[in-house]
Amino acid sequence: MAKRCFDILVALCALLVTWPFVAIGASLVKLTSPGPVFYRSKRAGLGGRSFDMLKLRTMHVGLDSPDRRVTEPEDARITRIGKLLRHTKLDEVPQLWNVLRGDMSIVGPRPEDWDIVQRCFSPAQRRMLDVRPGIASPVDVNWYPDLTYYDPPPRGVPIQDYYVKRHMPIQVAEGIRYVERNNLLLDLVVIARLVYCVTIYSWRPPARERPLPAES
Repeated sequence: MAKRCFDILVALCALLVTWPFVAIGASLVKLTSPGPVFYRSKRAGLGGRSFDMLKLRTMHVGLDSPDRRVTEPEDARITRIGKLLRHTKLDEVPQLWNVLRGDMSIVGPRPEDWDIVQRCFSPAQRRMLDVRPGIASPVDVNWYPDLTYYDPPPRGVPIQDYYVKRHMPIQVAEGIRYVERNNLLLDLVVIARLVYCVTIYSWRPPARERPLPAES
């Protein structure tokens, strides 16, 4: 109950501060690319139940498919405005509405694609679904901007196949660790680190020389 109250309070305060930026971003999406302003992504939530995660649309319409749920660093589907929205994380601000609805938390495991969970998660990995997924997650701040930045797929290997084999297990392991350590202090630390990453690392990228954990 305390975490839920914390989520609602933070989401309301964040919406009050960020709504002008979301309005500007939504206007730019509408003016520069045909299609809806918002993109709904089917994700696995608390207990494995599905929900539609909201984002400002950053891709051209009609190019999404089950085998291309993971984006590449220089993905041709992303619009020019979409690159800016992703760079600043402004595309993810509409997820505050998901928090108010109870689909997500401010901090939690990274929300995984619904189809990938159904096809690829083991029973042990579903432990990550014991809490609500978060807008901010430990894996986001530990591996900012993302795991692909440090560990791109080898030439000729589809990024989604590489993600499922290499990156997804790391993200799930981070998510399960969060489930086991879940507390308000950890949430505050993750939020503070994410703010630092977005305001500093977005403009001064971290070094790429960082080994990933060994595969289990």
